[in-house]
Amino acid sequence: MKQILVKRRSVFLSLCAIGVSLIGLACGRNAQSADPNFNTVVAHPAYTNERPRVLFDEAHNNIHKTRGLYKPFADLIANDGYRVTPNKEKFSAPMLSGYDILVIANALGTNDSNDSSAFTAPECDAVRDWVTAGGALLLITDHFPTGAAAAHLAKRFGVEMSKGMTFDSLHYDHASGDDTQLEFTRANGLLTKHAITEGRDESERLNRLVTFTGQSLRAPDGGVALMNLSDAAIDRSAMVKIEKSGGDTRVIINYGAPISAAGRAQAVALEYGQGRVVVLGEAAMLTAQLDGRTKKPFGMNVSGIDNRQFALNLMHWLSRLLN
Repeated sequence: MKQILVKRRSVFLSLCAIGVSLIGLACGRNAQSADPNFNTVVAHPAYTNERPRVLFDEAHNNIHKTRGLYKPFADLIANDGYRVTPNKEKFSAPMLSGYDILVIANALGTNDSNDSSAFTAPECDAVRDWVTAGGALLLITDHFPTGAAAAHLAKRFGVEMSKGMTFDSLHYDHASGDDTQLEFTRANGLLTKHAITEGRDESERLNRLVTFTGQSLRAPDGGVALMNLSDAAIDRSAMVKIEKSGGDTRVIINYGAPISAAGRAQAVALEYGQGRVVVLGEAAMLTAQLDGRTKKPFGMNVSGIDNRQFALNLMHWLSRLLN
């Protein structure tokens, strides 16, 4: 598989790095957009009085923001009673202390290929210490380059990222025809029984989740792999070549030979100190987007999947509504 990304004067790679590889589109006019018709109404909000405070990171070259591609997610959890505040600052103990949950979605490095660490070592330490003291982290990553950009932060919690792209020739959404759109169900045995997948009652129970081209994760000792990869799953690492001409930078990405991803996952949950952490290896699963060319839905707006309820359930677990 080959991917060619182009940015002009260090501006456009962050926007296009996800769009090209997910749905085979060129950057710019064909890039995906948030689905304006996605239903974010919550009939019975989980919180009506004491509302958990959510800090949504937008300070680290993030692809996904509350008023952009992650608006469906932000609106959904706000309607469930969470108070969502966009973050514009580097992480530190004082600024994190005012929040209950930190959400980071597809942060990127600032080098030409966007795969340098998105977070400084002091920031990683601040987040780790805040979680240890009782904070809750939702770290959302994706295929290259986002896994590499978040790897140092994930490592603070013992989660290992493959940093490439994951395929499964057997357990994928066959309607899509894309073996990077992976399927996790109770029937195929890849969906783990956990408070997040069980919900508070039968109406919240998850039966089928789909991801939309991501990377694999390895859970640490004591962590739970919520969405297990099968023995047929493989990882392909990213090999990057940078070409510069004038003010333009051309980033050429080739995906390498297959390596077994058996025993790995695309979603991990863990207790850490007094806090909780959920790490995802794919980002579109928690938003609702439209293909820029065909307007085809991908994400929570795809019919026949439980991703919308998954978003609510994992937030309920992070805010300790679920135990």
